[in-house]
Amino acid sequence: MKPNIIFLMTDQQRWDCIGRYNKHIHTPNIDRLADDGIVYSQATCQAPMCVPSRYSMMYGLYPSQLGVRTNYDGITDEKALPADPLPELMRKAGYQTAGFGKTHWNHNTDEIEEPSTRGFEHRAVRLARSNGHYEQGAVMMRETHPERMQAYTDETKDYGAGEENSNGYIGRTSEIPMNYHRDGWVAEKCLQFIEEDRIDTERPLFLYLSFLKPHAGFNVPKEFEDLYSLESIPDIEQPPWDMEADTHLSSTDALNPESLEDYHEKRDVWEAMSPLERRRTTLRYWANCSWLDHYFGQVLESLREHGALDNALIVFCSDHGEMLGERRFRFSKYCLYESSVRVPLILSGSFIHQNKRGITDDRPAELTDLVPTLSTVAGLKRNPMLPGLNLLDDQLRKGSFCEFHGKGVPVHAAPAYMWRTSEWKLILYLEGAIGDAGEASHEIQGELYHIVKDPREFVNLYSNDEFARIREQLKTELLMHLAVVWAKSPAFNSLRGKVGLEPLQS
Repeated sequence: MKPNIIFLMTDQQRWDCIGRYNKHIHTPNIDRLADDGIVYSQATCQAPMCVPSRYSMMYGLYPSQLGVRTNYDGITDEKALPADPLPELMRKAGYQTAGFGKTHWNHNTDEIEEPSTRGFEHRAVRLARSNGHYEQGAVMMRETHPERMQAYTDETKDYGAGEENSNGYIGRTSEIPMNYHRDGWVAEKCLQFIEEDRIDTERPLFLYLSFLKPHAGFNVPKEFEDLYSLESIPDIEQPPWDMEADTHLSSTDALNPESLEDYHEKRDVWEAMSPLERRRTTLRYWANCSWLDHYFGQVLESLREHGALDNALIVFCSDHGEMLGERRFRFSKYCLYESSVRVPLILSGSFIHQNKRGITDDRPAELTDLVPTLSTVAGLKRNPMLPGLNLLDDQLRKGSFCEFHGKGVPVHAAPAYMWRTSEWKLILYLEGAIGDAGEASHEIQGELYHIVKDPREFVNLYSNDEFARIREQLKTELLMHLAVVWAKSPAFNSLRGKVGLEPLQS
């Protein structure tokens, strides 16, 4: 019998914001998954922002293979999809597919009245039908509970675009009921689906539950703020320099004046704060993590009561991290540093073999590994075009890859590529816009960090001759990894088929 697959996801949750890695964090339900499963300690996303990261995870392809590189991108033509996304793969494997919360396909509802769910048979999404997050037949919060949506909008009206201005990161103690929040509504719809016996017992279940937080804004229910005290929260360690220089981040700052202005606006606010006031932002971010953990616990308990966890694989991950004031008061993501690119990743549940439960797997892992892993669990053949590996096998890659193309405004930046091992991180980048990159390809810039000794990535060793051998070795690994990946996809049409790319069938 194929196992049920329960896919739990958050938005912008740092890798170190689960109890396994942070003694201050209250995430008992995620910690229980870690104790009963496999924690992938070196997991990274493939793009440090929502849309390209989620596309990459859902299709198992890199952003550069998909052509979805920034939050302003998206594939809107269903005929142009490069492969089946994860929910459609699960549907074709015979699963009942139910999705609650964010996918961020960036559908264009002006062009397509009923955008596809891309495999989901049951769908609930926050916001309104006119929004680009609508999918065919989806229940939308604005339609079912407009009064809740309005109350939430009123509470966050000063938080700016994406709820990420200074007010959004300062946050507040929320004064509206929890189910008036978008994540509360999504959790409510998921629980209703389970408790109203809508699970098809004749088929295995693929249930996808994806929340919007701990992404800002930080308007948090009091009971989760009360789990923490300002006095016990450590200060954010800052670098010895005042301004970012000679890095891929300073390069994108130079290309995007609006982004740089936004950074300086937040920095001015945070530099004027006392240390205790700064800690309140960390407290509310952590409280958001605890709040979502609470919902995960409710959903898992309901699934357990309905027998849906008797034979189940449970996935927990986030799409990328959050800088949270590091590197001189940087917030959000949009860079290739550890707090932005590393993600929590756990495989748990009764499907995990007893002798693998409670272990930490230190292999380089990527979110692209989830499609091949879950496809194998669902009994599907491996797609040889995908760069990912089966996390439940012993397959091993040298390092993990992530790419960054700026914010996409006002222009696409020239690419920055990361190659990361458990000890070292290499970042290669070009300055300026992508349109000018070809003629400047010989002007490659770089960063090299010994992330074991320098986990905050304060000391760039790229130009240090003492580390030239390591730098060149990592460059070679990155080059050959991308050469193999891009040779297989987006087009592999050999007349001989895919001999040598698929494992032999027994």
